[in-house]
Formats: sequence, structure tokens, C-alpha cells
Amino acid sequence: MDVPKTLTRIKRTDNLLAMITRIRTIFLALCFWATAITGAEKNVIFFITDDESPTLGCYGDPVANTPAIDALAKDGTLFLNAYATTASCSASRSVVMSGLHNHANGQYGHQHNFHKFASYYNVIGLSLPRAMANAGYRTGHIGKYHVAPEEVFHYQTYLKGSTRNAVQMAEQSRAFITEKSDQPFFLYFATSDPHRGGGRDKTSKRELKPDLFGNKPNRKAHAGVEEVFYDPKKVPIPSFLPDTPETREELAQYYQSVSRIDQGVARLVEILKEAGIYEKTMIVFTSDHGMAFAGGKTTVYEGGLRVPFVVRNPYEKKRGVRHEALISHIDIAPSLLDFGGGLDPKANRPKAWVDPNAYWKEKRYAAKENRGQTSKLSAYHGKSWVPILGKPAESHWESVFASHTFHEIQMYYPMRVVRDGEYKLIWNIAHPLPYPFASDLWAASSFQAQYRKSLSAPYGQKTVREYIHRKEFELFRIDEDPHETKNLAYDAKHADTLKRYKEKLKAAQRKFHDPWIMKWSYE
Repeated sequence: MDVPKTLTRIKRTDNLLAMITRIRTIFLALCFWATAITGAEKNVIFFITDDESPTLGCYGDPVANTPAIDALAKDGTLFLNAYATTASCSASRSVVMSGLHNHANGQYGHQHNFHKFASYYNVIGLSLPRAMANAGYRTGHIGKYHVAPEEVFHYQTYLKGSTRNAVQMAEQSRAFITEKSDQPFFLYFATSDPHRGGGRDKTSKRELKPDLFGNKPNRKAHAGVEEVFYDPKKVPIPSFLPDTPETREELAQYYQSVSRIDQGVARLVEILKEAGIYEKTMIVFTSDHGMAFAGGKTTVYEGGLRVPFVVRNPYEKKRGVRHEALISHIDIAPSLLDFGGGLDPKANRPKAWVDPNAYWKEKRYAAKENRGQTSKLSAYHGKSWVPILGKPAESHWESVFASHTFHEIQMYYPMRVVRDGEYKLIWNIAHPLPYPFASDLWAASSFQAQYRKSLSAPYGQKTVREYIHRKEFELFRIDEDPHETKNLAYDAKHADTLKRYKEKLKAAQRKFHDPWIMKWSYE
């Protein structure tokens, strides 16, 4: 036996095995690394505020101090014609999380306390957080929730933070955002700013004192926030509001709250950049509906439905796009799912769609209440805007539809709307009733100052009386009259137009399964 040659062969074999082992180890490490990188490349932060109009620098607002959101818009897509489907907080959020109009998902108004509205259990097949989880995302929620049932709109992780301090909320989200995982994350980030609340500004010299809009009294600052204070004399007055000292004082408080939100956006961007994942994270910024002033929130006028909407997609080549396409809140769920690769475009629902009846059967759910009709809850009402982000010449919807039925339970006043690039038709179904006020808007100094004068006092483009007592139909030539100043519905010259838009409205009601369509035939 040639011992030296045998030892040499053994040594060579050992070296070969060691080399194979090393190669295998490196290969597996590369596979894991590739999986982790690929999985973490399409994170999503969905940032939704509470009662905010497009009062941002990127929308041309002359006083708004919003550098962080403006920077996102400059590096992404800013939608100029983005619309909520209803100007009520809870109902709107049910649309965002389901991709269905609120009259179809079952949540007609507020979820909390005695209002007690909730979406149908069978919405679970389209639920945004569940669909994102089924698409491989780890899902997190921080801030305002305001929907039900939780089993339907379930997030894997619930984070806590002061919803009046977006900077603190961002810090509370840091661990979730930077968690080492081979899964991408979806974070639903919801502030309570700039919703009314926090009491009155007692430093005001006026009898009717402005709401604080979540700001600290006596010009104090929230922790970690450099508060931006606004001069009431310099704030712009939206067309639907009266130019009065009371309105100006309230708008100054509102703008301060808006700037605090912007600092939260800035902190989130900072956290993403520090973690090296800013270029792997889509950020969407919007609001549930327009500002909390009479003429905005709870109405279907432009002040209530038009919202800010900024999308920064790190994988979109064309940036700084100012998009004129009509988009709607019903588009959010399918769009985020599309970005994450989880949308079945033909069926327009999650690829991993869960049949609601099968889900509840497995859960042994035996309750007998109406869970909703699965056949009408098996596809999104909206469609993805991801393909048009870098294409400003592309359209999305020819027209958008809105439906409002309740805000608070006491406020039954169903309204239906169809709007395109030329005309807007509002149907006030309960028009014989006086328009009902949300409790905080009724008490607002900006409204009470005019209401106490007289019903003939001016309020924006209307009088107080005209605001409270509305016609059955309101038709506006919206491209020429963006402030909705002249109702053409009862002008004989526009009879054919009115008829045509009534048919468009009925068609939208049929398409989106609106039960109120029957009101055309018996009232």
C-alpha cells in the first residue's frame, strides 16, 4: 500500500468536501440574502390624517409649512383630483380598508359608542390588512382605527402612540419598521390631527373662541415637535367659508395641526433612511376627507370630498408628476395590494382571496345576523393606480361616485354624487329635512358667528339658510365653477344635462350596489 499517495487522496477529498461545504454555505446564504432583500423591497407606509384638505405647499397653498410632504410630492406623484367617497371619518376608513363604498360594505356611519355601525362580516375576503398579510406582509397599525369588526380588519401588530403627535407615533413605529425579517411590512399610520378637539383657545379675545384642533393650550408644544404658529390675518380663506375673524382664528389653529403632521412624515422618512430601506418603501399620504368646517366635513361639496393624495413609489422612474387623473378612495386597497404583488387583476381581488362563507364556517361562527351578500363582496369597487403613477397623461376614472348616509347616528341625510371633469350632480335624497350638523361643526365658532347673525348672513358662497335648506338636486359646471357657486339644476337651459347626469348617477348606484337607488321610484 502506497501510504503517501493514499494520504494525499484523502487530503484532496477532504479539501473537495470542505470546498463543496463552503460553496453550499455561501449559496444558501446568498439565497437567504436574496429572499430577504426581495421580500423587504416592497414595504408600504400608508399615512392617513383626520379631516385634512389639500392645504399643503405642494398643492400651492401660500402659507402651509409642510416641507416633508412637499418633498415626497417632488419625488413622487401628486394627484390633483383625489376624492374621498364620503366625508365622514369612520365610514371613509371602512372604504379605505375594504375597497368598497361604505353603503356596500355596510358601515354607513360612525363605529364608536352608540352609533354602532360596522362593516359586514363577509367583507373579510377583501379586507386590506388581511389581504396584505395573505400576500406575505407583516402588518402593523398605529393611531386611529375607527372601523369594525376587528376580526375583519385585523392587523398582526397594534402599536400605541399619541395620535396628536405624529413625531411620537413615528418613533413608536421604529421597531416595527426596522425589524429584521424576510417579510416586507405594511404599516397603517393614522393621526387624529387635524381633527377638532382639545378644547378652546382661551387666549382669544373673541366671545366665540376657536377650537384648538389638537394643539396645546397657550402655544405650548407637543413633545419632540417644533410647533409652527400661524397668523390669522395671513391664512387663506377657502371658498366655502366666510372671511370672518372667527374663521381666521380657527384656520390658524388648523394649519398648526397640519404642520405637526408634516413633522411626523419627516421623522418616518428619517427612520427609513437610517435603516437603509427608504428606497424600498412606498409612502402614500392622504386624508379620510376634507377639513372639519361646515361646508367641508360631512358634506359632498368639494371641500368635503377633495383630499390630498401623494404617492412616492421608489421604483417609479418618472418623479415629480402632478397628475390630473380622477382617483377615489375605493382605489387604495387594490393599489397597495397591486404594489405588493397580491392583486388578481382579472378578478380585481386578492390573489389569495379567502371565501368569506368558508372562513366563517371554519371559525364555527354561528351568529344569525346579516353578514352581507358574498356575491356583492367578492371584488373591489376600485382599481389600481400604480400603473399610471409616472404617466401624467393617463386617465383613471371618467367619473367618480360618492355616497353619504350618516355621520353621527342622529344625522340621517343621504346624498349621492357623480362627478366627472365637466359636471357634478348632487342628489339630496332627504332634501325636505334641514341639513343636520355634526356636533363639533355646529359648535364651531366659524359657523356660530354667522348663524347668530341671521339665516341671511353669508356663509362662503351661500347664505346660512341656503346651507341648511338644500334643493333636491345641485348641478354644477365644475370645470368652470370649481367653487360650486351656481346651481344649474333648475335652469331650463340645462334640463338635458340634468337628465343625462341623473342617468349617470343611477348607473353608478347600480354598479356599486347602492340600496338607495330604489328612492328614484317611490319618493
